[in-house]
Amino acid sequence: MSYRVKQLRDKHGTPSERAQQKVVDYLSDDVQEFIQQSPFLVLSTSNSNGDCDASPRGGKPGFVKIIDEKTLLIPDIRGNRLLQSTANITSNPKAGLIFFIPENNKTVRVNGAVKLIEVEDLKEMNIHSQIFNADETAYLIQGLLITVDEAYRHCPRALSFSNLWSKN
Repeated sequence: MSYRVKQLRDKHGTPSERAQQKVVDYLSDDVQEFIQQSPFLVLSTSNSNGDCDASPRGGKPGFVKIIDEKTLLIPDIRGNRLLQSTANITSNPKAGLIFFIPENNKTVRVNGAVKLIEVEDLKEMNIHSQIFNADETAYLIQGLLITVDEAYRHCPRALSFSNLWSKN
């Protein structure tokens, strides 16, 4: 533990037992249900130098496939062609995901390792894009297979603080 984290722990205390126990190394049933209903997530990656990127990903609810309690598959749709996430993953396979459902102040967080999957393999798995508002450039370029290290529901405080879903 870094000195700074230790200082903050000394000042503010440790997480509650309930908070500590919610972080598990698999996708619990309630986390799976949330992911199946989520049309949007943010994928966070960094390269081997620690340079970070956060990339929004979206589709119809259920666009992220739950393979099993330890594995997710995100169909990767062609975007701006900067390929920042892909470049990062090739040098550092660790990634963080945060899933959102509109008008729901709770979120789900998943951390794990990513493996890139070729389009041909996705076709064999019967994986295809499930998106709204598709245009001629909205096609699969690869899949992101996530092996779960940590998964948990996250409390609604940040979204409550931001009043994100309010129309005012």
